[in-house]
Formats: sequence, C-alpha cells, structure tokens
Amino acid sequence: MTGKGDLILGIETSCDDTSLALVDEGGHVISEKTINQFDIHSGYGGVYPELASRAHVHALLPAVRSVLDDAQVEGPDLRAIGVTRGPGLIGSLLAGVNFAAGLAAGWNVPIYGVNHLRGHLRSVDLEERRLTYPALVLLVSGGHTFLAYLKEQQSIELLGSTRDDSVGESYDKVARMMDLGFPGGPAVDKLAKTGTPQVRFPRPLIKEGFEFSFSGLKSSVARHLKQNPDENHADVCAAFVEACIEVLMTKSRRALRQYPSKSFAIVGGVAASPQIRQEALQLAQEEGAILCLPPLKWAADNGAMIALAAWDYVRNDWPQTLKAETRIPISQI
Repeated sequence: MTGKGDLILGIETSCDDTSLALVDEGGHVISEKTINQFDIHSGYGGVYPELASRAHVHALLPAVRSVLDDAQVEGPDLRAIGVTRGPGLIGSLLAGVNFAAGLAAGWNVPIYGVNHLRGHLRSVDLEERRLTYPALVLLVSGGHTFLAYLKEQQSIELLGSTRDDSVGESYDKVARMMDLGFPGGPAVDKLAKTGTPQVRFPRPLIKEGFEFSFSGLKSSVARHLKQNPDENHADVCAAFVEACIEVLMTKSRRALRQYPSKSFAIVGGVAASPQIRQEALQLAQEEGAILCLPPLKWAADNGAMIALAAWDYVRNDWPQTLKAETRIPISQI
C-alpha cells in the first residue's frame, strides 16, 4: 500500500503517444496508461502534428483518472508531477504541459518539467536498478541518436549526436518508401529478418569519432529502390538494417574503448529492435561491459520514464522549470 508522498505522476506527450504513469522512488511502476495514435497517423505515413495534439487533449483526462483509480490514490497525495517539456512537437508538448500545470495547481503539488531525453536515460532503471556507473549510453529513437558517457548518474557527457536524421527517423522513412505502414521501425525489422543483404549501403561517418549521420543512408536506399523497383523488399530491409547496426555498434565500440564503462545501455524506441539487442549483447561481452536494456514496454516513449526522471529533480532539489520547448540543448538534459 502506497502512502502520501510515495508516488510521482509522469506525463509524456512529446509526440504521438499519450502516456501517464505513477512510479515510486525505487522505479517501480504502480500504474500506467498509454494511448497510442497509430490509427490516426497511419494514413499519412508519419505523425500529423495537429492531429497528434488534439488527440492528446482528448486522452489526458481519462488517462489520469485511470492511473489514479488503478493505484487507489488521490491527486493531492502525490509527491509531485513530472511532465515532458521537450524536445518534441510543440502542440503535443503544450497539451501535456498545460494539463499538468492545471493538475498541479488544483492538487497543490510540485511540478517538474523533464527533458524527454533524460527520461530515456532513466528508463533502464524502471522496475529494477540495472545501470552501474560509469556507463556508456546509446540513445536511438525516432527523433534522436547520440552517445553519452555517464561517470555517475548526474554526470552526463555528450560524446556525439546525429547531424541530421536520427536512426529511428530513417527507419520510418525507409518503411514509407516501401509502403510498410506506420510506425515503420518494427515493420522494417520484421521484414529484414526474412531477407538477405544483396547490396552494401553506405556506412556514413563510420570511421569518424562519435557523430552520426543517417540522411545519406536513407537517400541511398531511395535511389536503390528507384533503380531496382523489382528487388525483394526484405533483402533491401536486411541491407539497410545491417548498415545501421554496423554504424551504431562501431561507434559504440570506439566509445567503450576510449571511455571504459561497467555498463553499456541502449535506450529509446529503436532499442526494442531484436537485431540491435543481439548485436549489442555480443559487443558488450567482447568489451567487458554489462549490457543494460530497458524492458521492451519501457523502450518507447512512456510516462514511467518521465516520472522516474522527476524523482531526480525531487532528490536533488532542482528547480521546477516548466516551459514547453521543441529544442533543449543535450548539455541540459
């Protein structure tokens, strides 16, 4: 039985999922509700921002009622509210931030605007503590790709990020080229399992530091499909996934050798990819690190990771910054 002040409500609306969760200080998820918008956006091949923000507005109140009822707690009994303030789609962010601000005022509880990327970094420790420091973290999501070195939990050193498309964005765009539906990542991975690479796509920046670039790879796939319209899509997906994974693992290996780490974590929606998980396990074993992955349920955007990140704000007495932002410097996560 949870007592007064034992739980934080996390609210995540940075893109197309409305997700709320109640989480205790140890990272245990007491109740959770996620409403996806796949049916809304599937006809567009990607997220339609205006429709996404409207869907959040309709979903938020029933979702908060659901998680409170499931946990048998009242809003004023919460320790705090954590809400994603960015980065993300401005309309979606505003829907969540304004809703959270209203709840905080009505319940008279503190509210913390949480960086979406910090939420992903903390997702590894949901349900049980997995990360041992120092740690190397590879974030791979629909909007971001970066490598970070964490000497300790509050010390985040950005090693390199993407210069253009994230790996997740490239997955979605390649899926759109083949009419695989939305979201594209799982569809590309599933099809890739049945194919054999027949072409070698470029590995952008693979020999350079820790920066990433996936727009050229995506464009190479587009040209190849145009020039070879009858080629088996499974083979194309297999070649594309192979290229992505080689880039990600090569740069991660470079980082592990330059920044020796006890843990190697992969977070973000693309961390659910079975191919990436398999290759990451092999890499971690070869480099003497423990592979730490969030449970599949918490790999994609979710309110639980925002709630756990908000506990960091409470413990460290960080300011209650609340301002929806589409871009937040990674140095401020």
